[in-house]
Amino acid sequence: MKKTRLFWLQCGACGGDSMALLSAAHPSLEYLVVESQLELLWHPSLSPTQFETQLEAVLHDEQPLDLLCIEGSIVTAPNGTGMFDCYRDRSKLSIVEALAAKARYVLAMGTCAAFGGIHAAPPNPSDCIGLQFEGAIPGGLFAPEWRSQGGLPVINLAGCPCHPETMAQTIAMLVEGLPFELDHLNRPKPFFSTLVHQGCSRNEYHEYDIEETEIGTNGCMFFNLGCQGPLASAICNTELWNGRNSKTRAGVPCFGCTSPSFPLDQELFKTEKIGTIPARLPLGVDRAHYLAYKSLAHEAAPERVRKREMEP
Repeated sequence: MKKTRLFWLQCGACGGDSMALLSAAHPSLEYLVVESQLELLWHPSLSPTQFETQLEAVLHDEQPLDLLCIEGSIVTAPNGTGMFDCYRDRSKLSIVEALAAKARYVLAMGTCAAFGGIHAAPPNPSDCIGLQFEGAIPGGLFAPEWRSQGGLPVINLAGCPCHPETMAQTIAMLVEGLPFELDHLNRPKPFFSTLVHQGCSRNEYHEYDIEETEIGTNGCMFFNLGCQGPLASAICNTELWNGRNSKTRAGVPCFGCTSPSFPLDQELFKTEKIGTIPARLPLGVDRAHYLAYKSLAHEAAPERVRKREMEP
């Protein structure tokens, strides 16, 4: 089997996506390396070889590069030089540009690499951007029309961190040459076509407008506690983290970390409202109908739901 060569570069990152990838199980990173012939040219936590040796081999066409994985936002300060984040005398920004020109596919591992993420939040002192987006606006380090040698834009595997199975399965599909579609934010549709709300164990509370005001309780956290589950696309509740849990199942609101607007410039644990209705409604919902529906649903809630007798 032909080897698929992967180069993983950390830019403005916390390392969370690297840690998450190590937790992938279907497939595991070990399976990808041993059974699928994935060759790690470089990973900052896993590679015994020298970074500069592998970097120069790729840049001088001595080593093919199939998958370039970028973790973390692109630091462009000061004044567009990117030298606030550098390797020796070279900005990471320039290294990413040079490697991307050689790569068959480029993957943004996590929301910071995809959209700017936490590092690009106001006041963004390091002038951070995503690889091909600035928030929801197309055009980051690369222009909207940029394409890799494989003919695709940057593949955005959003999340803070990205779900382990999303990363591992996307890599597996690229290794096997399996096709997949990207959505309007260049995220793979197989992993970003469902809402975090789908599969949430609190859905019945949501439907009957049984609201909570404290973390750790059983009811719905969308109305008061800032939960973004009905607005964010991810597989967190249909493919549980480590096969066991998710934020909402553990009693913590979804922060919408797969969205280009993450993190929202507001309190994480508070729902902004217009009157008594959340300012941001579930995707595809009309405000007037939502107001009438929730009023009726709350009155119709079964006694067991009112008493929070379902498991969280």
